[in-house]
Amino acid sequence: MDTTTQTERVLGLVQSRGMVRPKDLADLGIPSVVLTRLAADGRVERVGRGLYRASGRLPTEVDSLELLAIKVPRAVFCLLTALQVHELTTQLPRQVWIAMPRGSHAPKIEYPPIRMIQFSGDAYVEGVEIIERDSVSLRVYGVAKTVADCFKYRNKIGLDVALEALKAARSTGKATADDLWRFAKICRVANVMRPYLEALG
Repeated sequence: MDTTTQTERVLGLVQSRGMVRPKDLADLGIPSVVLTRLAADGRVERVGRGLYRASGRLPTEVDSLELLAIKVPRAVFCLLTALQVHELTTQLPRQVWIAMPRGSHAPKIEYPPIRMIQFSGDAYVEGVEIIERDSVSLRVYGVAKTVADCFKYRNKIGLDVALEALKAARSTGKATADDLWRFAKICRVANVMRPYLEALG
């Protein structure tokens, strides 16, 4: 494969995926130096260690989640960010909300701005789903776990947000009553959620 063809293939990959890593090129048998050259020419830009996107492309919400997932593999997207991923809120969070194991230090990253919550035991490990976006694995809590978390952290995000999420989860069929009860117990908010769950039937 000549240099021109390699360059065209890499640019095509960047356009279609949004963000590209050197290992994505290795899968195609293209040396990573092609990315380095394109960055030097200003045709792609480096947005993080080993992470490139098309020059001049405005970052999207998904871009910031992908960037964070690559930089902080143990992070699980939670609360307002998880609600946004599952399309269960009208809120537009200014920060990316992540869960980390208790005792973790906040990741030292400039972008995107993050809000870290420390979870422990089952509250951290249960309910994690993997969503693939542009060949990046995003770890995000599922709908029922996210709703229970919203009730647990209602003082941080607002009870109105938790109620909106609960109603949306039930009306769209994205979470069953059984799943919501299960995670209400795991998150130790069964007593708080009980009247609202019973009201929805």
